[in-house]
Amino acid sequence: MSRQTQGAHAQSADAPVADDVALSLRGFGVTFAGSDTPASTGIDLDLRPGRVQALVGESGSGKSVTALGALGLLPPTATVTGSARVIDPGAAREASQDGRESGTAEAVELVGALRPVLDDVRGRLVGTIFQEPTTALDPLETIAFQIGEAVRAHPDAFGRAHASAGPEAGSQAGGGGRRRPGRPGGSGRSGRSGRLSRAEVDARVRELLARVGLGGGTGGKDSADSADGADRADGEVLERIARSYPHQLSGGQLQRACIALAMACDPPVLIADEPTTALDVTVQAGILDLLRSLTRDEGVAVLLITHDMAVVADVADDVAVMRHGRIVERAVVREIFRKPRHEYTRELLAAVPRLDSLRQEDPFAAVARESEAPAKATAEPVVAVEGLNVVYRNGRRTVHAVHDASLTIAPGEVLGLVGESGSGKSTIAGTLTGLVPIASGSVRVDGVEVAGARRRDLLPVRRSTGVVYQNPASSLNPRRTVGASIAEPMLIHGGFDSPARRARVRELLEAVRLPAAMAERYPHEMSGGQRQRVAIARALALDPRLVIADEPTSALDVSVQAVVLDLLRALQAELGFACLFVSHDLAVVDSIAARTVVLSAGRVVESGPTEQVLARPREDYTRRLVMAVPVPDPAVQAARRERRRALQAEAAESAAPAA
Repeated sequence: MSRQTQGAHAQSADAPVADDVALSLRGFGVTFAGSDTPASTGIDLDLRPGRVQALVGESGSGKSVTALGALGLLPPTATVTGSARVIDPGAAREASQDGRESGTAEAVELVGALRPVLDDVRGRLVGTIFQEPTTALDPLETIAFQIGEAVRAHPDAFGRAHASAGPEAGSQAGGGGRRRPGRPGGSGRSGRSGRLSRAEVDARVRELLARVGLGGGTGGKDSADSADGADRADGEVLERIARSYPHQLSGGQLQRACIALAMACDPPVLIADEPTTALDVTVQAGILDLLRSLTRDEGVAVLLITHDMAVVADVADDVAVMRHGRIVERAVVREIFRKPRHEYTRELLAAVPRLDSLRQEDPFAAVARESEAPAKATAEPVVAVEGLNVVYRNGRRTVHAVHDASLTIAPGEVLGLVGESGSGKSTIAGTLTGLVPIASGSVRVDGVEVAGARRRDLLPVRRSTGVVYQNPASSLNPRRTVGASIAEPMLIHGGFDSPARRARVRELLEAVRLPAAMAERYPHEMSGGQRQRVAIARALALDPRLVIADEPTSALDVSVQAVVLDLLRALQAELGFACLFVSHDLAVVDSIAARTVVLSAGRVVESGPTEQVLARPREDYTRRLVMAVPVPDPAVQAARRERRRALQAEAAESAAPAA
């Protein structure tokens, strides 16, 4: 537990909290032992019911530290000062019932609070969605058990919430109040203490899973005979997810499960810390729709912590921009995007990749990039994939991961490979180096047939291919220095003595704009952007003809992402290597790739010049992908969101069986 003191800001705790505020920070700050600079300081912030407050900034700006500090989740080395107070609506109801001042909400001070107070607040009054669901969920317990555990932790809150709602509260949300679904299994009991029955907990868990979209339309459909089959199917999906362990679910399903966990006791405040990082565009759109529904329909006050300004434009109502632990600018969302006042805010907005970047640049630039393709087409391609099929077998289960896929990459060309998670992008990339077995078809890299090749026959392919993985922290050996990691390909493939390796390491570090002294550091001593530059340097160690970049910017800040993309573009232009750029971020692909191939369920559904594929898509699947991409403009994004919903409705209508 961190050291929490009210310190110099103790007087702020005596000030009344506004009636329309769910969580209030005043003079809030966090300082870690051994650091002369506070992680956050002087934070004044109010979360209001039915609104999304975005807290924006790069990694290290103090966003997450502020949220964790308010909830007492920092280590003992942290000292928390100021005031953080959350409103307890339940206490207000009890006061009214006891004849005390009616309608006055009680504020619970969190800074300096004892452990029992914090344990009561977490989950009951404040729910938290963490950035990485695999670290927030226990891998040894089922989804149902973990959500049920949260319900059992606050039985009183569960009873009050459902008793106060009444049997029809789920369909009535007047006056901006929050909907409270009726208690499963019978009539509600106000202020109930003690244990909940297993049946009550199970019913609540399944209600929550359906509520976050993991059970389809379960519980919300009409009772018409035509819907019976769909109801049964939805119920089967819900039960399967409830019984699943975290590793058995996709990233989007896991994030929805984390939202269900955070909403287990219907807390009035929800803290969402980077809830869409590394998710593909369609899953991200679904998560944002869910957050928007919780806010607009149920009156939840949401603190959205993010570095993605496009996400802010899509879902936020108010924005506070943090830099070096301080809020440097705040305004309603449209004002931030229309007329940012602080230079740092303008830099964040400028770093956001835009889906229409090719059209906003010099128009002749796009023409020039497209005109290169025919000229290069006469040369032998660096990569030629024809009729590729990849099949995974696990016991009796067979998964056809790639179906009859074909693509080529010309010398010096950047090919974008896009699609949702599970579409087969990384599988195809893995076949190019022989790391993924090929069921049938042809895969030629630099003139060498990979399909059916022996390990020694693949050595020329692997020598001429560099790979940049999604997560540099996992691709770099934590026990080796940066210099040793970069030199590793030279040791494996030979041709370099010790002085030559050292000289080449210095040359590569300079090429990726890192000082030579970085060679003596270990990966944990570097930032995420620096580690990704090291990964790029290692991929270029042997002057490859092909570079495979597999989601190289998915978890980076927008400003760091912009630097890495600029670096890749500059190096590709200078060295002339072909590049397979795998990504779910269409805006990033638009900014770097001359041609794009779109995958869906392992099949190539569309390919062509990037501008044509993304600006004028021919296939419905591509159009849905493009429409799911948020853009950093609230007005434009609102219109795109409505268009996306219309496309979804059209797709659902066309898929529905005829009467």
